[in-house]
Order: sequence, then C-alpha cells, then structure tokens
Amino acid sequence: METPAPPGPSAGPFPPLFPPGLHGIYGECRRLYPEQPNPLQVTAILKYWLGGPDPLDYVSMYRNLGSPALNVPEHWHYVSFGLSDLYGDNRVHEFTGPDGPSGFGFELTFRLKRETGESAPPTWPAELMQGLARYVFQSENTFCSGDHVSWHSPLDNSESRIQHMLLTEDPQMQPVQTPFGVVTFLQIVGVCTEELHAAQQWNGQGILELLRTVPVAGGPWLITDMRRGETIFEIDPHLQQDRVDKGIETDGSNLSGVSAKCAWDDLSRPPEDDEDSRSICIGTHPRRLSGKDTEQIRETLRRGLEINSKPVLPPINSQRQNGLNSDRAPSRKDSLESESSATIIPHELIRTRQLESVHLKFNQESGALIPLCLRGRLLHGRHFTYKSITGDTAITFVSTGVEGAFATEEHPYAAHGPWLQILLTEEFVERMLEDLEDLNSPEEFKLPKEYSWPEKKLKVSILPDAVFDNPLH
Repeated sequence: METPAPPGPSAGPFPPLFPPGLHGIYGECRRLYPEQPNPLQVTAILKYWLGGPDPLDYVSMYRNLGSPALNVPEHWHYVSFGLSDLYGDNRVHEFTGPDGPSGFGFELTFRLKRETGESAPPTWPAELMQGLARYVFQSENTFCSGDHVSWHSPLDNSESRIQHMLLTEDPQMQPVQTPFGVVTFLQIVGVCTEELHAAQQWNGQGILELLRTVPVAGGPWLITDMRRGETIFEIDPHLQQDRVDKGIETDGSNLSGVSAKCAWDDLSRPPEDDEDSRSICIGTHPRRLSGKDTEQIRETLRRGLEINSKPVLPPINSQRQNGLNSDRAPSRKDSLESESSATIIPHELIRTRQLESVHLKFNQESGALIPLCLRGRLLHGRHFTYKSITGDTAITFVSTGVEGAFATEEHPYAAHGPWLQILLTEEFVERMLEDLEDLNSPEEFKLPKEYSWPEKKLKVSILPDAVFDNPLH
C-alpha cells in the first residue's frame, strides 16, 4: 500500500504524536532529498506491534538522480523505518536511552537502477526488506557491513542472476542520533552466486570493493541492476579472480563455519563401548542427547559460528560472553544470556574425551571447502566449523593459535559429546593441502574418495549425498 510520508521537519516542530525516532530518520532523508518531502511509501497495513507480520512500519522510496561525474546512474533509493526504535515506549523495542543503539541500531537501504521510462519505483524491494527485517526480529541477530545473505532466488522473482545480497554502509546517509539511541544505515547490494561464493571464501568487504570498481556491477555507490547478466569475474576474468585469490592468501577467509552433510567416527574404541554414556560415539549406533543437552550444544555452536576474526573458541558452557570480539558487531542476542545458561551447566557433559584416531566424513560439496578451511582459516591462526544439517554433529578444525579449544597438540582429537575438535599444526596443514589438491577439481572427482594419514591416525572420506540421508551412515 502506497501512502504519502508523514510531515517532515519543514513543517516546524514535530507534533507530540509524531514519533521522535521516525522524525530523526526522516530528517536525514530530507537532508538528501529536500525536493521530495512526501515520497511514496510502502506501509504495513497492520503494524507489527499490533500483531501484523511486517516489522517495518514504512519503507520510503526516493528518486535519486545519481552523479554523472562519478558515473553513478539514476536510481531508486529505498529506506526502511522499524529496525530502530521509532517510538521509545517499549511497544516494539526495549527503551535503553540515547547513549547506545536505537533498537537493533540500524535501518536498511537499497539502491535499484532506474529503468528507462520508469515513472514510479517498483515495490518489490520493500518486501525484500521486510523479509530481512523478519529474520532480524525472529533471530535477534543483527547485520553488519560486509555481511552476506544467501537468498538463492532472484531478488525480484524474475529470471535475474542477482540472487543474493551483501551489506555495506550507505554511501550518502549519515548515522542519526535520536532520543532513543543511534541509527546507522546499511545498504543492501544485490550480487550473483559467484560473487556470493567469493565473499564467503574471502570476505564481503573485499568483494564490495571490487564491485565498486566495475560501473555495470554497482560502481562507487553500489547500485543494484537486476538486468546485469555478467559477474565481475566474467567482465574481468583474470584481474578479479587474482585479487580474490591474493586476498584469501593475504587476509585469510572470514567464513568461519558452514552447515554441511558431515559425520565423524571415533576409531579409538568400538561403537558398542558403553563406558561413558555421555561420551557419544557418532557411528553406526549414535546415542541420543537429552533435550537440555541438545539445546546447550546448539547454543555453543551458534556462538562458535559467529566468532570470525579473533582466534577464540567459546567454552561449551554457554555462559555470557561479553568480552569476545569479532569482525561482526555483537548481535542483540549475543548481549543476552541464553535462557538455559544460568540453570543448565552439566559439567559431566562437558568433560573432554581425547580420541586416538578419527574418521571424518563429508559429502562432495562440504569436502570441497576443506582446502579453503585449511588455507584461508587455519594457516591464519583461525578455526572453521562444519555443523551437520541432520543433527547435532559438529567438526571444528583449529590451529595452534586458537584459544579456548579443548583439542591440544598433545591430544589433537578431542570431543564434547557430538562436537569434535581437531587441532592441526601448520606443517600438517601444508601437507594436507598437497594431498587434497584434487578437491579443487570436482569435475574430475569420483566418489567415494578416501584420504588417509596413518601416522596421524586420521582418515577423511568424501561420500555421496545419499550416505548422509541414511540415518545408519
């Protein structure tokens, strides 16, 4: 539903009923678009705080003339209202005062190239922004500049190759101080699948910088063109891929974990050994975790996946972790204790079990990421986690520089229930990269494939997907 915007700052002091948070954001919009005091808006018919499904109260749509001098084309500029605290009365966001972030601390923007003859902005970006906002509200995970969003569908439901998103600071909108805290503006940038994969393997900021150098792929203001038919790697094959490869080698990868088809077997003892009912052997007869144990494992794995640049792993105990830093700003959820953390601390579950020999199993898609895990993460002193999509199984590779790991150089294979950690020295990583070189050529790959390092008592198998769809793998 399109409606005119509420009266802006030019109308004088805002009325008592005009929400101050909304007024602050609208003032920033008026700074950029003084000639458009009443833009078209997509409005949530039934507000979220009244039980409606859409968290964003409004999405304003402006016509931006671009900048011919900077080779920036004319485009539509979308701005959300609702991820920040618009009202300050706890109807949506907890009121925390003016000193911190307002609500989730940001609003979304989007810049869509204007098609020739287009007299009004398409409204589909507003629904896209509502979808991202629903994720934030439901998960309480915030977005940060450089983040990527795997969408797996054309953003406008067409046949476009633009099927995923990166996030970055809006190039024109400045942070706003409101009575309810600070609001920043994160711009959605549509990207192709190949560009998303490059961002996952290197980092989002690096790919965004490449996009800025290619006018048809975004240019300096990162304008999304849904009709773009070529990726930056097709436009400039050698230069762009070389920069990504060099970036991974120099900076490492910001991809700290993936959901995957994976499993591990403890070869140190037979599966029927029931010596420790809480030391779970993921093998032919996996034992089941209790509901409370499962919840705790998931919480800890979630925290582990969110920690990217600092080589620190969280303890299995999901106590509040205020001191951890990463290349992502902490989400609102990160600042709160898990509901279970204060009451569920099963020390008998978190006892470390050292393993003498392990067998790792991956499907081909997951296995293809092992070289990236080794080269882009472990050789840079970081960690990488595979989290099973079919259960609570997880495999975390750690380097000798990672703090908080329960695997050590003396005992490089260690487990907390279904969570296995494997510590690899730099020397062994280099050797594995040589032995696993054919994983980089999936077209020449025949399954099943097995790699073995007998002196390290480590075996890796790459298996067909069907093996993991069978619960008795």
